[in-house]
Formats: sequence, C-alpha cells, structure tokens
Amino acid sequence: MQELNVGLIGGGFMGKAHSLAYAAMPMFFWPAPAIPVRRIVAEADAELAATAARRFGFERSTADWREIIEDPDIHVVDIATPNNLHAEAAIAAARAGKHIICEKPLARTSEEAKAMYDAVKDAGIVHMVAFNYRRTPAVMLARKYIEEGAIGKILSFRGTYLQDWSADPDSPLSWRFQKSIAGSGTLGDIATHVIDMARYLVGEIASVNAMMTTWIPDRPVQSGGADLLGTSKDSDGPRAEVDVDDEVITMLRFADGAIGSLEATRNAYGRNNFITFEIHGTEGSIHFNYERRDELQVCFAADDPDRRGFRTVYTGPAHPCGDALWPIPALGIGYGETKIIEAHDFFKAIVEGGAVSPNFADGYQIALIDDAIVESAASGSWVEVPTVEG
Repeated sequence: MQELNVGLIGGGFMGKAHSLAYAAMPMFFWPAPAIPVRRIVAEADAELAATAARRFGFERSTADWREIIEDPDIHVVDIATPNNLHAEAAIAAARAGKHIICEKPLARTSEEAKAMYDAVKDAGIVHMVAFNYRRTPAVMLARKYIEEGAIGKILSFRGTYLQDWSADPDSPLSWRFQKSIAGSGTLGDIATHVIDMARYLVGEIASVNAMMTTWIPDRPVQSGGADLLGTSKDSDGPRAEVDVDDEVITMLRFADGAIGSLEATRNAYGRNNFITFEIHGTEGSIHFNYERRDELQVCFAADDPDRRGFRTVYTGPAHPCGDALWPIPALGIGYGETKIIEAHDFFKAIVEGGAVSPNFADGYQIALIDDAIVESAASGSWVEVPTVEG
C-alpha cells in the first residue's frame, strides 16, 4: 500500500484535528487509499514545533515552514495556519509540486484566492479546501435525497451558523478579529461553511443582498500566541480595535431559481456550534442541525396526510460513509470523523488521479461570494456574483 508523507504547517487546534484524521483514516477506511505518514510539522518557533511533533505524532519538527516545501520527500502539504499565511504557503507548495489541503477560508481576499487557484491549476496537483462539515454523513445523505429527486425541485434554502464564544466584550482580541490576519470576521470564519453547504446542496449562488455589522468595536489585547477563542477575559488590560464583522445576514438567489437566506454570528448567547439548514422542495423538505449531527429530519409530500410530518433518520451503516464508521445507527459521530472522511477523500483523489471537492476553485468561488456580500452590505442593494472560470 502506498505511503504519502505529510508536512503540516500549523500546530494549533486545526493541526490537531488533521493529525487525528491522518492517524485514524486507515483504521476506518480499510484498505485505505494510502497511508498518511506524519513526517514533519512546522510552528512559529522551535519549542512550539517540537511540542506539536510529540503531541501529534510527527517524526520531526521545524520552525521554518519553507523547510517542508523544500523537502523532496514530502508529498502532501497541509496548511492549518491563520489565514494570512495560506496564500504564500500554498503557492510555494504548488510550485514545488506538492499536493495541498488548506484550511478554510481559502484566503483573506478573492485576489489571494485567485492566485492560489491559478498556482494549483498550473501545477496540476490535487488541491482541497477543508470545509469538513459537508462530510457529515447526514449532510451527505441530504445531498443523496436531493439528487434522487426525493424532495423534488428545490424552492428555498435557509442556513445558519450561530456561536457565542465572542459575545462577551471582554473576551480577547484573537487573530480572528484582525482584518490583516483573518481577512474578515464572522463572514470568512463561519458563514463560509454555510455558503459551502448551500452550494453543495442547492447549487451556485447568483446574487446576494446582505447586512453586516460589528457589535463590539474593541477587545482586550491577547497575551501569548495561542488563539484563546473567548476562553478567557481581561477587562482591565489594554484594548485594541476590532476591524472585522461580528454578524452577517444575507438573502440569496441561486442560479437555478431557488431563493434563500443565511445568518451567521459569533455573538449569539446560548448557541455553541449551531449550524443548521432547512431546504424546501416541491415534493418535501429536509432539516439538519449539526449539534444533533447523527440526525436528518425529512418530510415527504407523498406521505399520506395522516402521516405527513418530519421524521428522524439516524445515520449509520446504510448511509454515506456509514459502513466505514460505526456498526449501528446513532452510535454517534463527532467533529473528528468529518475530518477522517475528508482525509480519505483527499488521499483517494491523490492516488487515483482525480479531483476532489471542495477544492481551490470552490474556495475562490466562495471568496467571490464573500466579496459580493461585503459590497451588498455597503450599498444596501442586490449584487451579482461572478463565476469562476475553469
């Protein structure tokens, strides 16, 4: 069985999630398309890098991510850093002929995203952007129902991503609140996940009409390099400006005529990781809530009137990827399993020579949608979304 050597750039939370996926993927998907070998991890300094290597099972570490790019033995470059490093690292990796998986959002701006997309196209390598929530089995089951025509022609989509980790004005100024690093706030950080699901399930978004706002204009300056994500607070220390959005709401028009809406915020007390969608069609409806990720709610118009209503389907072996996960429905999956499925699909594409989705073209398209949302929020009008040319 082929082995593919992985170089990971970034030893934080996402580095942990990806490392878990590399270790576990062959345990779940056997025979695996390839065995990921955790060869080298890069972090901001030598001590952090060495700690990440020990913790995540990598053979060695470095304080210079360029060492990963220059290593001829590395086949896969995994970019799990804050957003400001995505473009430079990905373009360098593509020019070196490495396959690339990059965390979302693909880039801070659509200009960076286009440069990344152009680089991977020119290199002819496999590239993926890590919108892992679409690989929740219940979400894949929703797509299966839609493709089979079970709910007919789609009429409308309603999606949310609500969190509360930044609702406290005394939570620290994470890099996620700084435009120079993140590019945008709630829009790029979490709304893009719902945009990805909307495109995956309904189709291309043609135009948007949006509102955006920043509720908390400044926050305490964070001490240390770790992303604290609201886990601590300091009301007495120095504060600095928040120059990204806290909340976004937008109406959507899809290319095939469906309509929809999207709401995302990190200031919703009581909501933890509340990713939902509800899709209505001419023959039924589908509802999903990630906080109950083993469940898909479905209603079919063909049911007799005295039986019509939402029913719960618990995902398991009979459903997408279920036979590789756990032996009975509703046994329970978590965030890690979505990353395991993601890793499987990425390595399968590398070995078989195919494309994988979502890829950098999808990441670039979502960046263009983000641009349209920002423009619409500023103008108060509908804005057309350009389409990425293949």
